[in-house]
Amino acid sequence: MATTNGGVVNELAVPPTIAGHDNSPTVNGIVTGESASKPLTIDGIAARRAKAGKLKAGTAAYSDSDMFKSPQAYNQPKAKRWDHILSPEAIAREPCVLKQAAGAHLKKPGMLSLGGGLPSSDNFPFESISMQVPHAPLFDKASTEAPESTITIGKHDVRDKDGVLDLSIALNYGQAVGSAQLLRWVTEHTELVSHPPYADWRCALTIGSTGALDSALRIFCDRNRRDSVLTEEYSFSTALETIAPLGIKVFGVRIDEQGIVPQSLDDILSNWDEGARGARKPTVLYTVPSGQNPTGATMGLQRRKEVYNVCSKHDVYIFEDEPYYYLQMPSYDKTNSAARPGAVDAASDQSTEDFLKSLIPTLLSIDARG
Repeated sequence: MATTNGGVVNELAVPPTIAGHDNSPTVNGIVTGESASKPLTIDGIAARRAKAGKLKAGTAAYSDSDMFKSPQAYNQPKAKRWDHILSPEAIAREPCVLKQAAGAHLKKPGMLSLGGGLPSSDNFPFESISMQVPHAPLFDKASTEAPESTITIGKHDVRDKDGVLDLSIALNYGQAVGSAQLLRWVTEHTELVSHPPYADWRCALTIGSTGALDSALRIFCDRNRRDSVLTEEYSFSTALETIAPLGIKVFGVRIDEQGIVPQSLDDILSNWDEGARGARKPTVLYTVPSGQNPTGATMGLQRRKEVYNVCSKHDVYIFEDEPYYYLQMPSYDKTNSAARPGAVDAASDQSTEDFLKSLIPTLLSIDARG
């Protein structure tokens, strides 16, 4: 597996062999030495990118998270397999034959492929796009007026300005998992925040949270099996509206000020009556652990562990929806709060890593089974 955090990503439409850019020692494929025990840090990301060199990922370049994870990420056991609850639709999906064919033929010297159907960027109607980005910590309109707040991306920045991404790449076709440039950031961010405790995790970009939920439901649930999903007794309306057309039943779990009540969750699963409920025992829990919609409840660490343990006991896969995870805030302190609207509290002058450490760990971070 690749352990690079940058470097060259081949522009073929199928996975190429990518040489690792990390020189960490390994034994039987497991990273050893000093780097194996060090969790990823913000400074560590910068150092790994500098060591790997410029990311070269052109139009429709293949990439996956294994190219961008740190050595420490591989020094973990593999995740549990969930093949037994995959839907018939998920099982029936086969690799793309066109991409397989591309892998067999596009590497031939002198081969000029017309099969990808990639439009010429010369015909794109945009030469550049500019945006004004506010600065931390205020993120106010005034900070966007400084000249350095204007960011511009041109059509050929990779070719002409030694850039990493430009419009000729961003506006063209891409891979299903998303652009290599953004996937790198998302992978690093996921590891930095959650440090998943198993080795074979990956990220995939989607069109948005509801689109991701729809895809996940179709992977694990099927109406013909009479599958069902558990969620909070008061749940996100759009999630329920996404589940309903799939013919999947939804059952609510009692909540309190910290969200799902573990005992209620365990009671429902332990005493499931398929005949009375008209559905199979659920194998999926959809939950919003932080700032739950619509109640605003946030699970504490102990509560998350208890919910996770119940799901492990009953072989339930968790869909963790965390749009408000970074909005965890201490009790309001009127005396020390900044005076003007939009300003941060005086107590919030902590480093980014200290801020991340102050957050309640994600369910992903305590998922020792995968």
